[in-house]
Amino acid sequence: MARRRRGHAGVRGEAGMVTAETAVVLPVLLLVLAGAVAAVTVVGAQLRCVDAAREGARAAARGEDAGLVTALAGRAAPEGAAVTVAVDGATVTVTVTAEVDPLGPVPLRVPVSAAAVTQREPGEAG
Repeated sequence: MARRRRGHAGVRGEAGMVTAETAVVLPVLLLVLAGAVAAVTVVGAQLRCVDAAREGARAAARGEDAGLVTALAGRAAPEGAAVTVAVDGATVTVTVTAEVDPLGPVPLRVPVSAAAVTQREPGEAG
């Protein structure tokens, strides 16, 4: 009567299976990580655009000239952002737009923008 040995043959086969599964899953995990980093980068740039537009709108409400408003908003904006100031009577709109490279050297650019609208304070000239 022949006895079957269990244990060692099954363990070696399972160890190889775990290695193969890891080799398949690792690239997927790297893609998920890259996507998460890209999302955080884009959201951060969007928040900087919002802050810059608000900063510019506050300056415009105080009656600062368009050059100073653009400079103040530009300091808070992401690098390479464009700032526009539009005056319509007593209302001022400051818009900040930028393009972000969320994955660094990968040629993918994502546009982000924000606008803030404010009323000029009473007594401030347009």
